[in-house]
Amino acid sequence: MRSPLRVSLSNFLGHRLAVFGLIVLGLLYFIAIFADFVAPYHYDDQNRELAWAPPSLPHFSDEKGSSVRPFIHPIRTFIDDDFNIQTKPDTNVRCYLRFFHQGKPYKMLGLIPMQTRLFGFDEAPATSTGDTYVSRFYLLGSDISGRCMFSRICYGARVSMSIGLIGASIVFVIGMLVGGISGYFGGWTDDILQRLCELMMLLPGFYLLLMLRFLFPADMDSVQVYFAVVLILALVGWAPLARVIRGMVLSVRGNDYIQAARAIGQTDMAIIIKHVLPNTLSYAIVAVTLAIPGYILGESALSILGLGIMEPIPSWGNMLQKATELSELEQHPWVLWPGVFIFIAIMAFNLVGDGLRDAFDPKLRKRD
Repeated sequence: MRSPLRVSLSNFLGHRLAVFGLIVLGLLYFIAIFADFVAPYHYDDQNRELAWAPPSLPHFSDEKGSSVRPFIHPIRTFIDDDFNIQTKPDTNVRCYLRFFHQGKPYKMLGLIPMQTRLFGFDEAPATSTGDTYVSRFYLLGSDISGRCMFSRICYGARVSMSIGLIGASIVFVIGMLVGGISGYFGGWTDDILQRLCELMMLLPGFYLLLMLRFLFPADMDSVQVYFAVVLILALVGWAPLARVIRGMVLSVRGNDYIQAARAIGQTDMAIIIKHVLPNTLSYAIVAVTLAIPGYILGESALSILGLGIMEPIPSWGNMLQKATELSELEQHPWVLWPGVFIFIAIMAFNLVGDGLRDAFDPKLRKRD
């Protein structure tokens, strides 16, 4: 007979959609952690002459013939006969794709000095005519400042993906402790904590987000705003989890092993943490996993309204601000790419949460 944990893990690995979601999340978190390496450019590296450049793919052939190695044509900037600045691809020049390309210096994880990026293209050669060449490759297009959307999405994943994870972790700790203490002690402690939970749940979540955000100063820097948003999301989301954990604790606090722990002299807090809360752990993990998309959407909503992460630091939310303008959306539909990544992340978390719920549900668990 295998242990319940091994049975649950085996059931989870047999859930194909959940495993697929886990792989997608692993890829997104890899991109977020190693954004400096994956992104071809820095998130604030701009070229205003290439503003709103459409998405493009490398070429394998041109007028000169075919090539096994993918390449791009550099953008030539010149002054026409009317003294206007013009840009156009120079089809006579090829800049080839190179993996582990030596780009601009950066610090991996803010600590290790490096220059190597996952991919890049050769620099365009100098000209004797005075024209300027730019070898830029925008896989997902560029924004109004000529910044690479793909690079900004990679860096933005650091904010959007980590806010959901950190916010859910804080909610997990607060909800477990409040629910455990409320259900274990009962009496006036339970009454006070449950009235507090009900008060938090009665307030409309989105308006509570806005109210809490306005409590913080408007002149905070990006790091302070990041932690403020995490704190706001955690303060909004802990009450429902605490209510459910409290009900589960009420059903187990009178069991024999709890009485035995009291008899050997363990403190109430030790009993709650070591014996009571572990019986609610499987549900709490599933609930928090399914709740993470809500925190990602909460950050996105605040950033779209200009109350979250501010420029130039990218997040998937503030990158969608331009998508709220109909004219920009019609002319430059690639501004929706951050929304596509939000959708992918939310679907992946939901698939993993469904798989965990099915794997840890005793009614669905398969035993050897």
